[in-house]
Amino acid sequence: MELKWTLLVVLLLGLSLHTSGSSSCSIGYQESKSGCHDENECESNICGNNSKCINTVGSYYCNCNDGFRSTTTYNFTTIDGECIDINECIEKTVECSIGKVCVNSIGSHRCECPYGYRETRGDSECTDIDECKNQSGLCGLHADCQNHPGSYICKCHHGYSNYGNDQSKCIEITCEQFEAETQNTPEKLKSLRSLLMKSCETLRDPDGDRNLGEVLLENLFTSVDQLLSEGNLADSDTLSQFLGTVENSMHLIGPQLKEPVTRMETHNTYAEVAVRQGKTPPTGSVILSTDSAHFNTSWETAAGESYPGFAFAALVSYKDLNTSSDYFSGIGRISQEDESSERYYTKKGKVTYQLNSRVVTAVISNPETKQLTDPVTLVFKHVEERAESKVMNYSCVYWNETHGAWSGRGCVRAWSNNTHTECSCSHLSSFAVLMALYPIKDTFALVLITRVGLVLSLVCLLLCILTFRFCRSIQGTRNSIHLHLSVCLFIADLVFLCGISSTHNRGACAFVAGLLHFFFLAAFCWMLLEGVQLYRMVVLVFQTTLKHLYLYAVGYGAPLVIVIISAIAYPRGYGTEQHCWLSLEGDFIWSFFAPVCIIIILNSFCFIITVWKLAEKFSSLNPDLSKLRMIRGFTVTAVAQLCVLGGMWVFGCFLFQEEGTKFMLYLFTILNSLQGALIFFMHCILSKTVREEYYKLIGRVCSQKEKKYSEFSTNQSSNSQHPLRSDQTRRESKI
Repeated sequence: MELKWTLLVVLLLGLSLHTSGSSSCSIGYQESKSGCHDENECESNICGNNSKCINTVGSYYCNCNDGFRSTTTYNFTTIDGECIDINECIEKTVECSIGKVCVNSIGSHRCECPYGYRETRGDSECTDIDECKNQSGLCGLHADCQNHPGSYICKCHHGYSNYGNDQSKCIEITCEQFEAETQNTPEKLKSLRSLLMKSCETLRDPDGDRNLGEVLLENLFTSVDQLLSEGNLADSDTLSQFLGTVENSMHLIGPQLKEPVTRMETHNTYAEVAVRQGKTPPTGSVILSTDSAHFNTSWETAAGESYPGFAFAALVSYKDLNTSSDYFSGIGRISQEDESSERYYTKKGKVTYQLNSRVVTAVISNPETKQLTDPVTLVFKHVEERAESKVMNYSCVYWNETHGAWSGRGCVRAWSNNTHTECSCSHLSSFAVLMALYPIKDTFALVLITRVGLVLSLVCLLLCILTFRFCRSIQGTRNSIHLHLSVCLFIADLVFLCGISSTHNRGACAFVAGLLHFFFLAAFCWMLLEGVQLYRMVVLVFQTTLKHLYLYAVGYGAPLVIVIISAIAYPRGYGTEQHCWLSLEGDFIWSFFAPVCIIIILNSFCFIITVWKLAEKFSSLNPDLSKLRMIRGFTVTAVAQLCVLGGMWVFGCFLFQEEGTKFMLYLFTILNSLQGALIFFMHCILSKTVREEYYKLIGRVCSQKEKKYSEFSTNQSSNSQHPLRSDQTRRESKI
């Protein structure tokens, strides 16, 4: 038993000695049968790239290869640092022979001949490469190739230019587009054309002094600002000249710009121009933006098939072009080609248009832009945020210089919301977004109410005129006022019934609108005179007379003066495309509504004072009740009359609007149609004196009929009693 325990202890001691012997080798050493030996750490790639590992007894260190240096010390481990390339060309650690340049490479360098040179004489010297001789047609057919040390220059022939890009092919330059058009061209536009003509002629001359493109661009937009500020673009011909000049100017200036992207903003314009130059055509998309539009196309489209060594794209936005003249303040013109298409007509009538975006000019260097293979995209911001509806939608248009009007040919609307519209166009020019305004279709019921009501109104007004003219018992100043009021409304309703829709003849339509303007204003003026007359009857100790000269001066003179001044100030305001009434352009409608509002306010003031004084007189100790009650009746009818006619034109404000509600439209039509009947009822039927006159007239008519019937009966009886005598008398008459 003791022997077994002795052997176990010996084995455990031996195992312990063996274990303590393996841990006795230090780091960097390996144990072998004969003991501890050095470990070679460099057998693995422990130092990393661009370096070499050097083993030492019990350790190692890393050293960078030639052409590299350590980021820490000369000798390092992987923990200490790494090797990076030494740029011998920058640190000037090498010298190249004369004429060569140092070119760095990873871990090394080389000496090469610069661009435009080649090595000769055993690669020891560099000689110039004659590109003009080695590459035929380098400058094209319209230039002479001139070799220079390390490079070459294309010397353009007269009439051709490469816009300062000396190694680009030369293209033909024409300057006729900058000549003055007509005597009607504004002076500022003539001056701008003259400046551009000089710059263009300079480009045509190979030895001419050239202006910088940035200077020309600044001069262009300075002149454009002055033109828009002065508002000289009042007709289509001048506008065509202006837009054409800007477009041609960008073709002249764009290739001369040196920066890849040039932006310029002035008081009335905003422009962005992108330019690319090089021997190979640029690729990819180009996006230009202004404050009111985005222009998206590709460099392949901008460069075109015949790439001359440069390409550019430009977008110009005009901030105040929409309001610089009356030409843009209202309905925009559409070319005759578009008006003849179904797109611009509906069953509801002719469509009118109004600009709802700023006008922009889009230009690219490609000369072939009449039919682009890949359409360009323009996104416009609306001036007035407005969603499409049944009576309005958006159209993408461009300015057609041939017709001097907007046209939608070649432009398709991609999408639209209340703030923006995207257009896709297959050609380039000046673009905008138009609102297409559709007239409200008159329903059969509305037309029937209008015609029947107006006929009834005319009959009643005619009865009023006859009553006020021939009824002697009611003659007086107030009766004269009612007579002229009825005459004015009769003529106005007759003209309204016969001519409100005569839009096919511009002159006749303007005449109808002028007549309606005059007679409706005259009706309100006579109502004002009635209020003044009532005021005099109550307040000024029952004075009841006004001189006829004063009546005619206010009743007819004041409306005539207003109509004459309005016609002189804005003759185009009479007659629209939908109705023969006042135009909504430039707030011209207020030449009618402003006087009407003033008259209603003055009349209301007179009536308030009149009612107040009547109340005082009724409460006095000894009132003249008969006269007071008569004046009270006059006042009630006058106030009712003012409410009917004044209220009618409150609803009439909505009649000729683009989106007037049907409810307002029907109210105006009913009140306008029945105003004659209401006047006849208030001033004739409700008047006891007039009713008595009617009874007398009916009595006389009936008595005359009875008398004629009595005489006829008497003659018949006498003839039957004396037939022979009658026959004898006839025979005597024949003889």
